[in-house]
Amino acid sequence: MMRTRPLKVALLGCGVVGSEVTRIMTTHADDLAARIGAPVELAGIAVRRPDKVREGVPAHLVTTDATALVKRGDIDVVIEVIGGIEPARTLITTVFEHGASVVSANKALVAADGAALHAAAEANGADLYYEAAVAGAIPLVRPLRESLAGDKVNRVLGIVNGTTNFILDKMDSTGAGYSEALDEATALGYAEADPTADVEGFDAAAKAAILAGIAFHTRVTIDDVHREGLTEVTAADIASAKRMGCTVKLLAICERAADGASVTARVHPAMIPLTHPLASVREAYNAVFVEAEAAGQLMFYGPGAGGAPTASAVLGDLVAVCRNKLAGATGPGESAYTRLPVSPMGAVVTRYHISLDVADKPGVLAQVATIFAEHGVSIDTVRQSGKDGEASLVIVTHRAADAALSSTVGALRELDTVRGVASIMRVEGE
Repeated sequence: MMRTRPLKVALLGCGVVGSEVTRIMTTHADDLAARIGAPVELAGIAVRRPDKVREGVPAHLVTTDATALVKRGDIDVVIEVIGGIEPARTLITTVFEHGASVVSANKALVAADGAALHAAAEANGADLYYEAAVAGAIPLVRPLRESLAGDKVNRVLGIVNGTTNFILDKMDSTGAGYSEALDEATALGYAEADPTADVEGFDAAAKAAILAGIAFHTRVTIDDVHREGLTEVTAADIASAKRMGCTVKLLAICERAADGASVTARVHPAMIPLTHPLASVREAYNAVFVEAEAAGQLMFYGPGAGGAPTASAVLGDLVAVCRNKLAGATGPGESAYTRLPVSPMGAVVTRYHISLDVADKPGVLAQVATIFAEHGVSIDTVRQSGKDGEASLVIVTHRAADAALSSTVGALRELDTVRGVASIMRVEGE
C-alpha cells in the first residue's frame, strides 16, 4: 500500500541539470511515486539568480537562501547539482546534520572530500549517493559498489569525458589539428568557453579518483591521480597511431598492482588498438571497461553528460534514497577497508610510443638503442625515415616502468645526434 504523505525534496541548483530534474519530477510524478512507494514533492529550489527565466520551474519554490532551505525540518532528501567545492560542501554537511539524505552530481567535491562526506552521512544515519558524478546516464557507481561487491575488480579503463573524446575523434576522422577540433567542439556546445577542466584532464581525474576508490575499496582523492591533458596531442600523433592500427583516446586508468599491495590511478592520452572496444567510442560518448576476477570483462557505454542524461542518473539515485527512507535504512556507504596505498606514476608499467628527431647519419640508431638498453627499456619495433641530414625515429617499447622510460628520455636528450623528442605516448589496452 502506498504511503500518502509525500517525501519532500529540496533542489540546490537549477541550471541545465537542475531544470531537467524539475521537469522529470513534475511530468513523471505518478511513476516515481509508484516506484518509490510514496509520492515525492519538490519543496524548494535554491538558486543564485532568482530573476532568470526557467521554463517549467514553479516560481513559488525558488529561493536564494540555500542554507535556510536545507535546515528545514521537513526535508527528506536534498539534490545537489550546483557543483564546485563551496558552498556545496558546507550545505551538504548541514543537510546531514539535519537528518536528510543527499543525492549529488558533484564529482569535484566527492573526489576531493568523499571520505569526510561519507563519515558525516553515516554519523547522522543518512545516505550519500552520487551516480551522476561519474559518467552521466551510464550506470557505473552502483554496479561497482553493489553488483560487483562480491567480486575483485582489478582494472577500470575508460573514456569519461565527452568533450575530449569528441576532439580526439574529430582529429582522427578528419585529420584536423587540436585547435580546429576544439573550435568545432565549442561551436556545437560540447566544450565550455573555458575548456581547461576538460582538455587538461581535471574532470576525468576527479572521476578516476571516485572509480578507483569504489573499485578497490580504498581511499583515493583527486590529488592521488596522475593527470595529463590532450593539448599536446598533434595530428602527427594521430597519424602515427593509425599506422600502428591504433587510435588515441584520453583514458582514465585505475589498476590494482599485480601483487595486490597497491593501486594506481591516472589520466592521460594513450594509443589503444582498433580491436579494443573503447576504440569504437565516437563523438561525445563515454565508455568504461571493467576487468573483474570472476565477472571477467564488462563494458558500460552511453552519454556521459548533458541535462537529460545526468538528470536520469540523479533521479535513479533519488528513487533508491527514498526507498531507503521508507524502509528506515541506508544504502552502502564508504568501503575503504583495504587501505591500499596509491603508487606514484613512476611505478606504472606500460608500453610507450616515442618519436625522436635525429641526425641522419650512420650509428645514430645504435646510440639510441644503447641508451634504451642501459636504462632497462626493451625496444619492440623501430621505424626510421629521413633525408637531407635529418631523420625521424619512431620507437615502440615493450612494457616498462614510467620511471625507467623517463630516465631513458632524459639520457636521449643529452645525445648530440638527437635533435629533439617530438612526442611520447603510452600504449594501452593490449
